[in-house]
Amino acid sequence: MVIESHITLSKVSKKYRLYNKRSDRLLEALIPRKDGRYTDFYAIKEVDLDINTGETLGIIGRNGSGKSTLLKLVAGITTPSSGKINVNGNVVPLLDMGGGFHPELTGYENVYYYTTVLGYSKMETLDIIERVIDFAEIGEFINQPLKAYSTGMRSRLAFSVSININPEILLVDEVMAVGDDYFNKKSLKKMHELFKSGKTILFVSHSPIHINELCTKAIMLYKGMKMAEGNPQDVLKYYQEFYKKLNNPLPQLSIKQPPDITL
Repeated sequence: MVIESHITLSKVSKKYRLYNKRSDRLLEALIPRKDGRYTDFYAIKEVDLDINTGETLGIIGRNGSGKSTLLKLVAGITTPSSGKINVNGNVVPLLDMGGGFHPELTGYENVYYYTTVLGYSKMETLDIIERVIDFAEIGEFINQPLKAYSTGMRSRLAFSVSININPEILLVDEVMAVGDDYFNKKSLKKMHELFKSGKTILFVSHSPIHINELCTKAIMLYKGMKMAEGNPQDVLKYYQEFYKKLNNPLPQLSIKQPPDITL
């Protein structure tokens, strides 16, 4: 049986220019020069990656290692400076909660247009809207313009849409906030169901417990470069040893499930 590759990255880099002074940006636009005004910064550098259908990839690394940039590249939110990305399937990023919503439209209208753009039929769209309203628990605000929503309500709606449109590929950034403690727990439970559903998932996390328990494989990023790839336990072990060699050790990582946590 041939295993379909849902996502392929070939020598992918994302480069930004860091200008020495604010005025150098304008000068470079008017009179380009090859050096002197800026330095190149690689958020992602020559990353190769194959993610097959049904795999859950854990992405671990310290702040600034390129984790969120990698998700944005796969989502198409930003484009690579070099290299190629091939994505086969419907991608839903849980990154910027409600980033594609229009503030003047009601919650209902935003959900309706969002699902319609994705190609769902009217009957499918109405079914999705019903499930979104039930999960989001924002009551009559579903018929109010989005600009009247609190940040928490907006996040609730966006998260509810993302998990109810049956994505083939899900991109998850652990640092996302989706509301109060009650809704966070409810959302976490739903996320665990999705992780076990056989969907293709890219999961950014600082938690070795979550990486080990939820992911089928993992990668470690450092300064935009992929330093390790393999089964989660091996990658987490390399992650710990890598920083020990840099004389900048991490707190002792535990990949065993504490008895008072239920996944």
